[in-house]
Amino acid sequence: MLSPLLWIIPIGYIVGIFINYLTDILPVDYKISLPVCRNSDCNHPTSWSRYILLQRCAKCKQSLSARHYLVVITSILILYYLTENFSQAIGISGGYILFQYLFLVSLIDFEHRLILRPLSLIGLILGIFVGLITRNWQSTLIGAAAGFGIMLTFYYFGVLFTKFRNKRLGISSDSEESLGSGDVTLATILGLILGWPLIWFNLFSGIILAGLFSLLLILFLLITKKYRSMSVYIAYGPFFIFSAILMLFFPGIIRLLLPGF
Repeated sequence: MLSPLLWIIPIGYIVGIFINYLTDILPVDYKISLPVCRNSDCNHPTSWSRYILLQRCAKCKQSLSARHYLVVITSILILYYLTENFSQAIGISGGYILFQYLFLVSLIDFEHRLILRPLSLIGLILGIFVGLITRNWQSTLIGAAAGFGIMLTFYYFGVLFTKFRNKRLGISSDSEESLGSGDVTLATILGLILGWPLIWFNLFSGIILAGLFSLLLILFLLITKKYRSMSVYIAYGPFFIFSAILMLFFPGIIRLLLPGF
């Protein structure tokens, strides 16, 4: 099976570099520009050749983060996996685009707690396209409505929690929220992609995964004596997306938890 790797590795590598670039640049600026060193004390523009080859910053000599290597490796491996195992209606190319979109949104949300509006708009269009190809329009629209309604309810509960937290901590306002409006849009997008009734399981499992991660994080902070009561926030988006990726690309795992999937 050497011949498929001759195109899988370079394509996966190039796409991985592109996803890294978008993750680095989009939270800062929507313009196409040279990548810069992620060292806040440097911020020196990096040449395309050094960035593509994953080399250290020429000025401060800081290496790229582990995320850059992880994204490239993941992009290669998921392309290989899709060519061997993916047979849904959207095809290998469609599946790869969908994966990389979800991957990009989760990376930015995990690092910056942001779900960018331009990416949300693209996601809504992509979600409609995937939903209508893979299932009937009723399931697609009901899934979107359910995702929107469920997450909007959680969002308002989050607003109440934030007010309660601020009162307990004696502060008048806080820019952090337990859930953001971007999460509502993301749930709508995932509802379009997964349809009804799978969206409810996606959101439920995502919340469970986020809760487990939060528990482990709090335990770690307690052990290291860095925990501050009621001040730990995490991004929920990556956990919803991780659950959706399992459902879309690794259904065998989900069938163990949800018979009849």
